[in-house]
Amino acid sequence: MQFKGTAHRYGRDVDTDVIIPARYLNTSDPAELAKHCLEDLDKEFVGKVQPGDIIVADENFGCGSSREHAPIAIKAAGIDVVIAKSFARIFYRNSINTGLAIMECPEAVDAISQGDVVSVDADAGVIVDETTGQTFTAQPFPPFIKEIIEAGGLINRTKQKLGK
Repeated sequence: MQFKGTAHRYGRDVDTDVIIPARYLNTSDPAELAKHCLEDLDKEFVGKVQPGDIIVADENFGCGSSREHAPIAIKAAGIDVVIAKSFARIFYRNSINTGLAIMECPEAVDAISQGDVVSVDADAGVIVDETTGQTFTAQPFPPFIKEIIEAGGLINRTKQKLGK
């Protein structure tokens, strides 16, 4: 899996209540959730994100409430991959289940700046800051997680496996 986009930088402890505020949890429509993604943290987020862009964040990304709405909103907003120093465990699993690619790589996070162009080879675990030329190594996805992400989430992968 290959990704390439502009980096949008955020700090530590970006919680699910900031990713998608609770006032929007009355819908599960991805397009509607995308309209409000990160609006309490970055009012221009939705307007500046282009399809394929990348979120880069410090420690504990996705902490807080265990809502699936958060990775759905991020993915629907156009983000292909989130690179962070660490993720809250429930967010990590919800991301995989909904087909949002996520990678832990503290060295890349420390080096990538807001607006840098970043490419990711998730199969090899290679992250390149194309703006600076720096290359970083992350853990590649195991085959079963790769299958889930490529299928667009766990439900889609299960349907494919069952032939439905």
